[in-house]
Amino acid sequence: MTEPEAPRTKTTEDFAELWEAVGDEYKTASPERGDILEGTIVRRGGGEILVDVGAKQEALVSSKDLSRMSQDELDELQIGSLVKVYVLRPVDREGNLLVSINLAKAQEDWITAAELMDEGEAVAVPIESYNKGGLVCKYRSLQGFIPMSQIANLARRTKGVAPPEGLEVFVGRELRVKIIEVNRRRRRLILSERAARREWRAQQREKLLAEIEVGEVRKGIVSSLRDFGAFVDLGGMDGLVHISELSWSHVDHPRDVLDVGEEIEVKVIRVDRERERIGLSLKELQPDPWVMAETRFPVGSVVTGVVTHLVDFGAFVEVEPGIEGLVHISELADGTINAPSDVVSEGDELTLLVLNVDSIKHHLGLSLRQAPLPKPDEDLTATEEEEEQGTDVAPDQFLI
Repeated sequence: MTEPEAPRTKTTEDFAELWEAVGDEYKTASPERGDILEGTIVRRGGGEILVDVGAKQEALVSSKDLSRMSQDELDELQIGSLVKVYVLRPVDREGNLLVSINLAKAQEDWITAAELMDEGEAVAVPIESYNKGGLVCKYRSLQGFIPMSQIANLARRTKGVAPPEGLEVFVGRELRVKIIEVNRRRRRLILSERAARREWRAQQREKLLAEIEVGEVRKGIVSSLRDFGAFVDLGGMDGLVHISELSWSHVDHPRDVLDVGEEIEVKVIRVDRERERIGLSLKELQPDPWVMAETRFPVGSVVTGVVTHLVDFGAFVEVEPGIEGLVHISELADGTINAPSDVVSEGDELTLLVLNVDSIKHHLGLSLRQAPLPKPDEDLTATEEEEEQGTDVAPDQFLI
């Protein structure tokens, strides 16, 4: 016959487990300041709400706490609704358990904000106001701040209006941001649009390079201007419109054609996926003036044009908007000249002879030295004829 086991001696751990189990079942543990409790709304009235938090204990939500809520939030607080509350005072002067719904929400929102920061997840926040340092926003029940240094493309989006006045354009809008600092003790919630934009652009860049094809027409925003061309944001990455692709006419600087922040349509003319570069053209969406060039400027015809710029080997002359020809240095004048500037200057209007034309290669060869000299004006007035030929009046008619 098996002998019965001796009763095991109760340990401290056993009593702790028993007390915890009893507390969970009967809610005997007294709440402390900072605890988050869940309960059911049992009464509304007089600007206050009573919440049953268990163990026949009701918690009071004051009118002051309710006054901080929006009407939509208040409408959700109906009898029978489950709510979470933050313990402010376990016992107030009247013996009530004083709690706050707002602080319970804030407590959960601080925890969620910290988790989002750790995970690096982006969120959308509405912009409520601004100050000299940046933008004030709302993240759930918390107030957040986006410093100016963390706003993407600030100068372009404020159209040159200096901060803080320029920040007004963001009020009422939503921005996608990342949380970069959470300090509940100091009530600091700092967010960054730049960080979120970098991640978004990286994703969009990869997608754009995989999808974009030569020949497509895309919309974009002019992001910056350089001497050699204009960069256009296609949504995720910039493409380059070289200065030669801005217009059929001669362009001195991209600023003469485009403005930063302007939305334009461009044609994709090159895609280098390995080097992650996209070439764009603005002029290819405009009518090609060279189509009828051979008909309009046949070899041997005489044309007039304006010198647009000089190079070591000659002068470029625009004979029609979008059509530019070259007067080689050897065709500027008879004899030897050291530089084109010895004969012509930018802005000069010249009469020229067409030497050759190729509408496909966009080439027009011109000559100044072979161009016929301007004919004398044959339509002279009688007075001009007299001045040219002399007067028939006898000298003695002028004598007194």
